[in-house]
Amino acid sequence: MRSANVEVRRCEYKDVEALRELYRAENRCQIWADSSLRRGYADPYLIHLNGRLAGYGGIYNKYDPGRLTEYFVLPFAREYALPLFRGLLDIGKVTEIAAQTNIPVLLVMLYDCAHEIRTEKILFADAFTSALPAPGGACFRAATEAELAEQEGRGADVGSPWVVESDAEIVAEGGFLTHYNPPHGDVFMEVREGARRRGFGSYLVQELKRICYDSGRVPAARCSPENMASRRTLEKAGLLPCGTILVGRVCGC
Repeated sequence: MRSANVEVRRCEYKDVEALRELYRAENRCQIWADSSLRRGYADPYLIHLNGRLAGYGGIYNKYDPGRLTEYFVLPFAREYALPLFRGLLDIGKVTEIAAQTNIPVLLVMLYDCAHEIRTEKILFADAFTSALPAPGGACFRAATEAELAEQEGRGADVGSPWVVESDAEIVAEGGFLTHYNPPHGDVFMEVREGARRRGFGSYLVQELKRICYDSGRVPAARCSPENMASRRTLEKAGLLPCGTILVGRVCGC
């Protein structure tokens, strides 16, 4: 390997947009932190190798300051991925690295430069089309304006535009988020406590997948590794694990 002169500098989001398109095209999966740079939750950094643009990185400035969530190196510079990454860690004052197991470059850097690695989320991709019947004659439908207002009144972080109704009561609600990298839609749902373990959750996810596809999106999801109930709900509706999000603390590399 030839000597490497590494330069890393903070930049504006517009400076990394073209590189991010290459990153998305190379990693054909849902990118869980895709919107963080665009929405200003993470700071972008350009990386140069011997005076030539070689890649970029993204480091959270909000929620988890100091956590690196995105790293991309152009093919010509891949053999220098580790020294480039070290430069990014140093200039960006990175304390944690978060990597998807289905995005190889950052995953290797995680194992090279971090310890105390833990699983933070399980990632799901659509694997098959389920044919679950509506439990007990339940009805899947759009939420009314009154129901959306009720969700807001009880402090829901995100409104659920779709509901499952059974015996004139809402038993489950959900939707999908579209601020992730196209064409993915991130499915979310909640089943009311008294209606759990009766099939409403899987039926809701099945129908949300259908709506997601109808809107031109590809359904995906994630859940905490300890939440086995949510995992089984997703799996019954055809969303199967495709990777995990691993997080580790930066150590010497």
